[in-house]
Amino acid sequence: MAMTRIGKRFSSLAKKGGKAFIPYIMAGDPSIERTLELILLLERVGADVIELGVPFSDPLADGPVIQQAAERAVRAGVALRDVIGLVADVRSQCSAAIVLMTYYNPIFKYGEEKFVLDAVNAGVDGVIVPDLPPDEAGPLRGHAKRIGLDTIFLFAPTSTEERRKVVARSSTGFSYYVSIAGITGAELKLQGNAREHINHVKELSGRPVAVGFGVSTPQEAAEVAAMADGVIVGSAIVKRTGESGLEDFLRSLREAIK
Repeated sequence: MAMTRIGKRFSSLAKKGGKAFIPYIMAGDPSIERTLELILLLERVGADVIELGVPFSDPLADGPVIQQAAERAVRAGVALRDVIGLVADVRSQCSAAIVLMTYYNPIFKYGEEKFVLDAVNAGVDGVIVPDLPPDEAGPLRGHAKRIGLDTIFLFAPTSTEERRKVVARSSTGFSYYVSIAGITGAELKLQGNAREHINHVKELSGRPVAVGFGVSTPQEAAEVAAMADGVIVGSAIVKRTGESGLEDFLRSLREAIK
């Protein structure tokens, strides 16, 4: 598979010694129209990769902030098809890579091959499916590789060596290292050997490593950026999406991650 927009962005950053800012927002919260505005704001403040949550009724990997955002979007009737349409609408105005974070059920109902084809045609660059283990994702990975969609799987601090190897072989675009053994929005608690783990994941996968789960302040973002190739911030952004200080907060994260 040729280098995707995600790969190109990380490659460009590496040449300049930069680190990727990867903000997460929930699509459809509070509306598809507002999400489009937020994507353009994220582009404006310097997001390298935008992680776009797909609303789902049972988001097991997410903490209360993102769960509540998903519930609001589900009640508004936002589904996977709407999120793909949103990306198609915004793509001509947004050069950042866009990754969908979705649970497997919506993909299964949509149809794996059709999902990958429609997503790529809309301008989606990658997909994260937290409840789909890589060793059970063969068909999805096959369609994604053929059509040109990065598949990004999660490394946990508690993963065995064998599990890390499986995830490393299956991930494309970048490797997602979960900083804590828990849900999104939990307090950041980097283990003393976090740098060693992150370097090991990078060696296994041969790809950039981005760290997420628990990063909520510019200071924490800077701490993670010193170890990783990218920093993912979700709950701290989602809970501020209706506040007037959101843009200043985003800019402070971007500056810290540089």
